[in-house]
Amino acid sequence: MAVDYAVIVVYLAGMLAMGWWGMRRAKSKAEFLVAGRRLGPWMYSGTMAAIVLGGASTIGGVGLGYQYGLSGAWMVFTIGLGLLALSVFFSARIARLKVYTVSEMLDLRYGGRAGIISGLVMWAYTLMLAVTSTIAYATIFDVLFDMHRTVAIILGGAIVVAYSALGGMWSITLTDMVQFVVKTIGVLLLLLPIAVVKAGGFSEMKAKLPTEYFDPLGIGGETIFTYVLIYTFGMLIGQDIWQRVFTARGDRTARWGGTVAGTYCLVYAIAGAVIGTAAKVLYPTLPSADDAFATIVKDELPPGVRGLVLAAALAAVMSTSSGALIACATVANNDIWARLRELLGQRAGRQGGQADAVGERDEVRDNRAFILVMGLAVICIAIALNDVVGALTVAYNLLVGGLLVPILGGLLWKRGTVQGALAAMVVGGLSVIGLMIAYGILANEPIYYGLIASLAVYLLVSLATKPTDAAVLAAWRARLAGEGAEPAEDGPREPSVPAGSTS
Repeated sequence: MAVDYAVIVVYLAGMLAMGWWGMRRAKSKAEFLVAGRRLGPWMYSGTMAAIVLGGASTIGGVGLGYQYGLSGAWMVFTIGLGLLALSVFFSARIARLKVYTVSEMLDLRYGGRAGIISGLVMWAYTLMLAVTSTIAYATIFDVLFDMHRTVAIILGGAIVVAYSALGGMWSITLTDMVQFVVKTIGVLLLLLPIAVVKAGGFSEMKAKLPTEYFDPLGIGGETIFTYVLIYTFGMLIGQDIWQRVFTARGDRTARWGGTVAGTYCLVYAIAGAVIGTAAKVLYPTLPSADDAFATIVKDELPPGVRGLVLAAALAAVMSTSSGALIACATVANNDIWARLRELLGQRAGRQGGQADAVGERDEVRDNRAFILVMGLAVICIAIALNDVVGALTVAYNLLVGGLLVPILGGLLWKRGTVQGALAAMVVGGLSVIGLMIAYGILANEPIYYGLIASLAVYLLVSLATKPTDAAVLAAWRARLAGEGAEPAEDGPREPSVPAGSTS
């Protein structure tokens, strides 16, 4: 394992080095949170693919392939479909808004007052997404170093928090590009063909496994439909995804770069299912389907290659974790704390010329501090929590049930009002919580009925209340057209990887 250890150590050192380099670029709020909105197609595609393909897509995707065969690809496949839909239909408009959070978009569209509730829902989602990614460190470090779970979470979490806090989105973008390359080589180009060959090829796999393992719909129509509701629609509205859209240089980059990333996700989904199916042939009686990835890597790959593939799994986890962490910190600072501070300031009768006015605050320092605080919270929760699937399901149910209708309604229906949006958030969010208590966290009913309730309330309340002010809608349309937003900052369009930085 000495060679494997060396590969992993070099990879982790490279992540920290890029975090340090990114710190030199992150001199303003826009640079720190959205990489100055300068990413071109190549870097945008790589970082978008990295953020959506995390530990669940890699380790979980292989596990679903082990359990269901080729139809196990559907979970990751629906993630790719969601990214394609976002890129083709919405990304250009989202990028032109020049905002930092989903809640800011809702305030622009509805004329304020929607941001604080949506911020709380989005914060809960991004926090739990970061937690579930952080828990996955334990599995990988256990395979590598036989490390105690708590130590593994602290080590992996500390590295992600460090490079995220140092350079913000610039550091995360650079590390995501490395992670994208490592995942492509490790999973698609190495593990996939080796697993198929070790299993005897597709003919041998078909001979040894039941026919349902090769049925594209074998996982079940209801499960596929639930995946579409949760993951495809979740891709359309998540802060972690939108924050990457905000980094795009322009409309064309957001649309075509995202389309390339979405297509890559579809390929990755099929690869994971095939690897899992091959693992079923090689190890038919594993105690848990989620052990399939680590087992086939540990037992079937030669030294060096094994280290690279484990680094690919680590890359998948770290890319999602860092993206969720900066999204969580951005929402906590800009959508929750800043609004509370403003309300407290108004009540205290503070004057506009005080030294701590918005224009005089160190935005980079504040956002960096929030990353550190949220990172510490994520590590502590990850240590205390064991149910990864349950936590991720709660996060996505809250996100989709509470925010899907107000966000898509705001983008597609001009008659939607702030009262309708707020009612849909509250009713949808409370419905999925109550239904999860009644039916169970992993049941399908919470998201089905929660979405129906949210949509019905949004339509009824919007039609029963006064239409959104014409001036608000005019300002909204102007922002959608790219007018009246913040000017682009000076500087190069996108960075080059610093000489000597490797992974």
